[in-house]
Amino acid sequence: MSILDRFTTTDQVAVVTGAGRGIGAATAVALAESGSDVVVSARTAGQLEQVAERIRAVGRRAVVVPADLSDLDAVAGLAHAAYDAFGRLDTVVNNVGGTIPNAFLDTTPDYLEEAFHFNVTTAHALSVAAVPLMLKSEQSGAEGQKSITVISSMMGRSAGRGYLAYGTAKAALAHWARLAATDLAPSIRVNGIYVGSVMTSALEFVAGVPEMMGQLETKTPLGRVGEAEDIAAAVVYLSSRAGQYVTGKLLEVDGGIQAPNLDLGLPDVST
Repeated sequence: MSILDRFTTTDQVAVVTGAGRGIGAATAVALAESGSDVVVSARTAGQLEQVAERIRAVGRRAVVVPADLSDLDAVAGLAHAAYDAFGRLDTVVNNVGGTIPNAFLDTTPDYLEEAFHFNVTTAHALSVAAVPLMLKSEQSGAEGQKSITVISSMMGRSAGRGYLAYGTAKAALAHWARLAATDLAPSIRVNGIYVGSVMTSALEFVAGVPEMMGQLETKTPLGRVGEAEDIAAAVVYLSSRAGQYVTGKLLEVDGGIQAPNLDLGLPDVST
């Protein structure tokens, strides 16, 4: 086996949430290009069908499951959808999540709980449903190939005004990955990615404001905003044989940023 062969997921089956666009769509396609059949899920059926077409174009199978992924039964059902369609489940990518930044005094307990639910509880629900099916799936000599990856954020390890709910949830998700990795070793590897500023729909408003784009670029050591494929490539690494000796780790795919690179202008409570 050459070193490049290790970066493949041939004949594996993956579930990717939030797969209609952005990081989720890029990840689903990247896993297909590396050899996986993929179940894709998000709210919008039309977007998912476009992603499924790209998966099929590289010769892999796709199953589209439109769903509200804040619904725990719906997100857990994705694991069974994969197993029912393909007879196995090898890879889970928990990409659904996100929370709009908010001022401290506007961050109500309900707002904080919603952020935790959408970013952490949904990942746990899918993973709990997936693990028995992953263990049941025939190994086929692919030890170390069962993998769960969570998409966290650099705000889960840095501090910035306005990110209390989002950053707290993403920090919890990152530590969930570390703890789950301990619980599931050695059968299933669990890792995560601290994502930096990536040009997805969430940053479209920034793209139209040169001053804000300047903040992102100049405060990022690599001098640019990331692409969804930068994150997708890291997921392929973690999901493939190349990452078979990696578990309980969070990769920092963020352009080298060490602090928030966007000032949202939210108020200080003392003003």
